[in-house]
Amino acid sequence: MNLYPLKFKPILKERLWGGTKLKDVLNKPIESDITGESWELSGVVGDISEVSNGRLEGTSLQELMDDQGEALLGKSVVERFGKEFPILIKFIDAKQDLSIQLHPNDELAKERHNSFGKTEMWYIMDADPGAKLIVGFNKDVEKQEYVKSIEDGTLTDLMNYEEVGEGDTFFINTGKIHAIGAGVLLAEIQQTSDITYRVFDFNRKDKDGNLRELHTGLAVDAIDYKKKDDFKVDYPKKKGEVNTMVDCPYFKTNFMELIQPIKQDLSQRDSFTIYMCVGGTATIGNDWGSTEIKKGETVLVSASSTFVDIDAQKAKLLEVTI
Repeated sequence: MNLYPLKFKPILKERLWGGTKLKDVLNKPIESDITGESWELSGVVGDISEVSNGRLEGTSLQELMDDQGEALLGKSVVERFGKEFPILIKFIDAKQDLSIQLHPNDELAKERHNSFGKTEMWYIMDADPGAKLIVGFNKDVEKQEYVKSIEDGTLTDLMNYEEVGEGDTFFINTGKIHAIGAGVLLAEIQQTSDITYRVFDFNRKDKDGNLRELHTGLAVDAIDYKKKDDFKVDYPKKKGEVNTMVDCPYFKTNFMELIQPIKQDLSQRDSFTIYMCVGGTATIGNDWGSTEIKKGETVLVSASSTFVDIDAQKAKLLEVTI
């Protein structure tokens, strides 16, 4: 099949904490003032992405995987995950603080939910002055101390706060308690999973006046209670080069700031490649065609591609593979 670089229709999600930056900054077609997420590339059941460009427009990602499994995904990817897309790509706009939460590891998620766990990473695209993330504890915490903080409403006293700016990158392994703070717009790359244990939501109520469900009981045995300084990613930012950011068992992400066209040999890469444009514009080309992407857009390049041409005079890209 002619697997030219594929773009997909954004799947937009209203969230209690969402805002308008997905429209105002990334030009997403939203009408709501509380749109919190744009799912760019999803194989999650019920939210399967559809192609938005070229002759395959309207074709679902699942149809492509069923029909062109190894050609689209790569032989090694199919061997690991079957014809399921193994990662979920999002842009997130937090007008308000997200709930404090964590995600179970693969073993616990499989046992409890028949799902993958959820390892993820964040690349900060925009942040209001003073905007922060919660990442982990500010000290080693005993389980009983954590449970008491939930009961008496003092959990935030145990949290570690990180002020952020554009380009900051964070790796959130399973078990790490975390929250995106108000004023942050980011790109998220994660395992395909929607399993979240919400433990504190600042006592907010939804549009119907109800408190959102918490998962405090499930979370207790899933949390890493140790204080760890292992989350902020220190990565090189050499212009015109492929700079490694994160290399974990679930995905590999590189940062590219391009000031002139480049060509990459993909003939030995047994995986699809995703490019998220986090600044500027670029044209992504492979054996069968080319597609332009601008800030806030995402393109999928098939594993069967032998090369990728990236024509950019000024662009920032996240390159994601398995």
